[in-house]
Amino acid sequence: MPQTKEFKHDTVLLHETVDLLEVKPDGVYVDATLGGAGHSEYLLSQLTTGHLYSFDQDQTAHDNAKNRLRQQLEEGKVTLIKDNFRQLKAALAEYNISKIDGIIYDLGVSSPQFDETQRGFSYKKDARLDMRMNQEQALSAYEVVNDYSFNDLVRIFYRYGEDKFAKQIARKIEQRRAVQPIETTLELADIIKSALPQKELKKKGHPAKQIFQAIRIEVNDELGAAEESIEQAIDMLKVGGRISVITFHSLEDRLTKTIFKEYSTVNVPKGLPMLPKEMEAKLKLVNRKPVLASAEELEFNNRAHSAKLRVAEKQNDNS
Repeated sequence: MPQTKEFKHDTVLLHETVDLLEVKPDGVYVDATLGGAGHSEYLLSQLTTGHLYSFDQDQTAHDNAKNRLRQQLEEGKVTLIKDNFRQLKAALAEYNISKIDGIIYDLGVSSPQFDETQRGFSYKKDARLDMRMNQEQALSAYEVVNDYSFNDLVRIFYRYGEDKFAKQIARKIEQRRAVQPIETTLELADIIKSALPQKELKKKGHPAKQIFQAIRIEVNDELGAAEESIEQAIDMLKVGGRISVITFHSLEDRLTKTIFKEYSTVNVPKGLPMLPKEMEAKLKLVNRKPVLASAEELEFNNRAHSAKLRVAEKQNDNS
């Protein structure tokens, strides 16, 4: 058996995310984003006869979890599912699971994916353009950068990177790839820098950050997958069950906030003295404002600075 690579990962908002689920020891739970298995491990510590199903499409995450959760796997308390979390309902149906007591999402890319240079996620380390969370899929960052039309590049840079220089950057990419393909992350980062005015380059933060984020989201269809999965999760929750979602940028947070608001809002007809049970909203918000990392966590976990946690509870199973 090949030796598993060391999987360094500081779990963000570990206790807040799991504790706000109010875990039942005999419940059925899902970790939709296994990653470094921190949330899964902590949630499992609160289960007695319950069971956890943990999803990840990344083989590295599974290899790590098989070591980190070895005892729980041997005890039959956890099932690892190698699939995109947009397949939530279908994958759980294979285990005859149609209802769950709670679910966790830690959206975005995991620290180890950034840290493994060859994965091509980082604009600070040189590697072939890749950015695939599922390394078995065909579409990678290389195809997006070299094959997408100018207009499609502009669209994803605006939509997923919210970059005001989207057109200038797309034009520079188009000009460079007409000469030869753009192969590596640092090559792309340099092209992005060359498209920006000097005053923009002097600003805090890496000038390629938003464009790399946009390409990564496109490659993995992150927002589409998250929307589909969260919708399925809400449907699968038992009444009283809870959903915890950690986001790391405005697009993810806006998506989560919008879905939660849609399911927690009811238009009450005028003159109705009391709301019938069947007309109650499907969700109620556990926290109206997102939970942020504590000062203590921020000291040792830089990734936690942009993290926001939103939690909601199922209060009605009527469609």
